[in-house]
Amino acid sequence: METKKGPLLSPIMRWFMFAMILANISSTMSFGFMSLYLADMGAGVSDIGFIFTVTSLVPLVLQIVGGWISDSIGRLKTIALGSVAGLIGGVGFWLAPNWEWVMISLGVTFIAVSMVSPSFSSFIADQTPEENRGKVFGITNSLFQVVGIIGPILGGYLAQNYSYKRMYFVAIILYASAAVLRFWMATSVTFKTEPKSEELTIKSLKTSLKTMVGLLTAGGIITWIFISDGASDIAFRLTSSLSPIYTQDIGGISVQQIGFLDAINSSVLVLLNIPGGWIADKYGERVGISIGFLMFPLAFLTFLPATTFSRYAVAWVIFAIGGSLLGPAYNSLISKAVPEKISGTAFGFFQSTLGVISLPAPWIGAQLWERFSPQTPFYLTAIFSALIGVFCWFKLALPKNDNEEAQAAGEVASTD
Repeated sequence: METKKGPLLSPIMRWFMFAMILANISSTMSFGFMSLYLADMGAGVSDIGFIFTVTSLVPLVLQIVGGWISDSIGRLKTIALGSVAGLIGGVGFWLAPNWEWVMISLGVTFIAVSMVSPSFSSFIADQTPEENRGKVFGITNSLFQVVGIIGPILGGYLAQNYSYKRMYFVAIILYASAAVLRFWMATSVTFKTEPKSEELTIKSLKTSLKTMVGLLTAGGIITWIFISDGASDIAFRLTSSLSPIYTQDIGGISVQQIGFLDAINSSVLVLLNIPGGWIADKYGERVGISIGFLMFPLAFLTFLPATTFSRYAVAWVIFAIGGSLLGPAYNSLISKAVPEKISGTAFGFFQSTLGVISLPAPWIGAQLWERFSPQTPFYLTAIFSALIGVFCWFKLALPKNDNEEAQAAGEVASTD
C-alpha cells in the first residue's frame, strides 16, 4: 500500500506565505515607486543613484547578522523582529518632508530586509524535502508574485489619482497587518523544523562565517554561484533604479501604466515560477539559470526602442520568463549546497558580500545615463546577462557529492 503524500505546502507554509504576501504588497507599493517619489520631492537622477547606493550599505552590514540571528533564535522570531523596523520605515516614508528624510527611512526599512530576507528562503528550505525543493520554491515564488500584481496596480492608482502620501499611508496599514500576524506566528506556533534557540555569541557568529568562507574558497559549486550571482548583481543594479524613470521620461508611460507593467510581469511569474521549479528539479538548476539569463538580452532589445505600452508589455513578459527560470533554480541550488544549520547565515552572507561588490552600481548607472545616453547602462546590463548565462552553463552543474562536502564542512567548523 502506497503512503499518501502530503501537500507540497503545509498549513504552516500557507500562514507564512499569507503574512509575506501582505507585507510585500506594502513593499512593492513603497519600493516600486520610490524613484518617482524621490523625483517628485526634487531629487535628480544623480541624487537617486546616490540614495540607492548609500542605503545599500545597511543590508551589506546587517544581512549576515540577520542570517546568523535566524539560525540561532529561529526564522519566525527573526522575521517578527525585522517587521518592527519595516513598520518604522513605512511611517517615515509617509511623513517625510523632503527626499533626505525618505533616504533615512529607506535605510531603516533595509534593516527589516536584512532580518527577513535570509530567513525567508531558509524557512522554505527547512520545511521542504530536497527532491521537491525546486517545485516548492517555484510555488512560493508564484504566491510571492501575487504582490507584484496587486501592489503596483494599487500603488499606481493611489499615487496618480490621490498622492504618494496617500499611497504610503495605505502601505503602512497593510504592513502593520502583516507584522501582527508574524508576531502571532512567532509566539503562538511551534514548528518542528525551527532550530532550537541558541545564545547569540561572537563565537557562534565566527563559526558560521568560518564555515561559509571555507565553502566559498574551496573552488566548488559555492564559488561559482558566488561569482555568477555577483556579476548579475552588478549588471542589474546598474539599471534597476533607472527603469521607472526611463519608461516615464523616454517612453512616455504614465505612473499608472508603470504599475500595470509591473503587474503584467508578476502575472507571468505567477504562472511560470512553478514550471520553472519543476525544470530545476527535473533537469538540474543550471538549465533554468542559464536559459533565464539568456532571456534578458532579448528583453532589453525589446524594451529600449519601445514607444508604446504594448511594446513595453512584451519586454516585461520576456523579463518575467527569464526570472521564472532563474528564481526557483538559484534558491534550490544554494539550499542544497550549504549545510542546513547555517542556511540563514549562507543566504545573508551571499546577499551582503554580493552587495559589497555591486555597491557603486546604481551610481555608475546614473553616471552612464547622464554622460553618454539613457540607453547605455541598459545595453551594458544586456551584454553582462548574456555572458553570465554562458558562464553558468559550464560552471553550475551540482556534483552528487557537493551536498555531502557542504555538510562535512559544517561539522568540521562546529568542532573548532
